[in-house]
Amino acid sequence: MKKRIALISTGGTIEKTYDELSGVLANKVSVLDVMLASLELRGVQIERIALMNKDSLEMTAEDHTLIAETAARVAKDHDGVIVAHGTDRLAVSGERICEVAGVPASPIVLTGAMRPYELRATDALQNLTEALLAVQLLPPGVYVAMHDQVLQFPGVTKDRSAGTFVKVT
Repeated sequence: MKKRIALISTGGTIEKTYDELSGVLANKVSVLDVMLASLELRGVQIERIALMNKDSLEMTAEDHTLIAETAARVAKDHDGVIVAHGTDRLAVSGERICEVAGVPASPIVLTGAMRPYELRATDALQNLTEALLAVQLLPPGVYVAMHDQVLQFPGVTKDRSAGTFVKVT
């Protein structure tokens, strides 16, 4: 029996693409389907939910609530939920999910990237792969999976100097 995993996309660096005409990286289209197609996904069935496509610095309080409510709702009928999110405000959404969901029905794992998938030196595919594994192994709760680590909310923050997430005690 395949595990049913919901993948909620919200935008962020993990989904940025290069626009040759303007010369900038922007959230125009999602690259998550390209990333998923490059993986051997035996034993899981992914349901994609395109919620928004924003740089997390542009997210409002309403956006964080929408992400939290959506993740909590789909956790009830999936074996796990992954939220692809921009790293600048990922911790805000993680904390909001804890407020809305408490202990969700299944694990909710947030992930993102410091460098877009389209760049040669990216952490996007590694982080998505780690989130896919983590969501299948963790008990219900809210987590971030990136850079060879899994941290549980609440109390997770982005350490800008280290370029990753840390647990604050």
